[in-house]
Amino acid sequence: MPSFTPSLEEVLHRALTIAAQAQHEYATLEHLLLALLDDVDASSVIHACQVDLEKLRERLTNYIQSELDVQIKTNKDTKPTAFFQRVIQRAVIHAQSAGKDEVSGANVLVAIFSERESHAAYFLQEMGMTRYDAVRFISHGAIRDDELSLLLEDLEEQLDQHVLENNDKVASALATYCVNLNCKARNGKIDLLIGRDTEISRIMQVLCRRSKNNPLLVGEPGVGKTAIVEGLARRIVDEKVPEILLNATIFSLDMGGLVAGTRYRGDFEERLKRIVKELAQYPGAILFIDEIHTLVGAGATSGGIWMQQIF
Repeated sequence: MPSFTPSLEEVLHRALTIAAQAQHEYATLEHLLLALLDDVDASSVIHACQVDLEKLRERLTNYIQSELDVQIKTNKDTKPTAFFQRVIQRAVIHAQSAGKDEVSGANVLVAIFSERESHAAYFLQEMGMTRYDAVRFISHGAIRDDELSLLLEDLEEQLDQHVLENNDKVASALATYCVNLNCKARNGKIDLLIGRDTEISRIMQVLCRRSKNNPLLVGEPGVGKTAIVEGLARRIVDEKVPEILLNATIFSLDMGGLVAGTRYRGDFEERLKRIVKELAQYPGAILFIDEIHTLVGAGATSGGIWMQQIF
C-alpha cells in the first residue's frame, strides 16, 4: 500500500486546520484544495495547466468564508467529510495502479475531479483545467491532446464507477470488524468444549440477569477463556441454553481490524459507534471483547476519547 509523502501529510493537516480556523466542524474538498495550493507537487500541476493560482486561492477563500454550507463547530474536533476521505482513497488507488510507492498531492488533485458535483472540481474546471490535463502532465510532462483526452476521460469515468460500486458494497460494521461465533459453530469450525460446564453455566446465569449482565472472564493466558465463549456459541446453536438465550448471537470483536487504518482522528470512534448502533438493532446480540484489557486507551488520540467511554 503506497504511503503518503511528507508534503501530503502536511496538506491533510493544513486542510483540517483551515476548517478549524473557519469554525467548521467538517473539512470539505474545498478546504483540501485550498491546502493543496501550497503543495509543491499539486501547485506545479495546476501552474502547468495555466491556472492562475492566486485567483483560484481567492475564489476558494471567498467560498469557504461566505458560501460554504457547513455546520458551525462547537466543541468537537474538525473531521474530514466522506467526500474528503473518498478522494484520498481514490488517490491511493491511482498511485497503487501506477506502481508508485507514495501518494502525492498531485494524485489527490487528480482524484478531486472524480467528485464532479463538488465546488472544488467546479472551480478547477472554471479555470480551464481538466482531469486529463493533470494526468497527462503528471505522466508525460505535456498538456492537451483532444482525441486522447476524450478516451482518458471515458476510462477514468469507468474507474470512478468501479470505485463507487465497491464503496456501495461495503459490509456492515459487524461483518467487517466482528466475527460471528454462531456461524463458526454452525459451520463446524468450533471444537467441542469439555470440562467447562461450570464456567459456561455461570456465564449463562449472568447473561440472563436483567441488570449487571456483563460477565468478565479472568485468567492466565492460554487457559481457555476464548474457548469458553466459543463453547457457549456452540451451545446456542445446539439449543442447549435457557430459552432467553435461544435467539442470541455472539459477535467477537476484532480489535486489530478495528484499529487498523484509522489514519484520521475520529475514525476509530466512528467505527466503534457504528458497531454499537448495529448491535442495538440486532435482537439478541452479545458482544465478546477478547483481551478486554487492551480496551483501555484503545483508539486514544490527543483530544480524542477512549474506547471504554463509548460503551
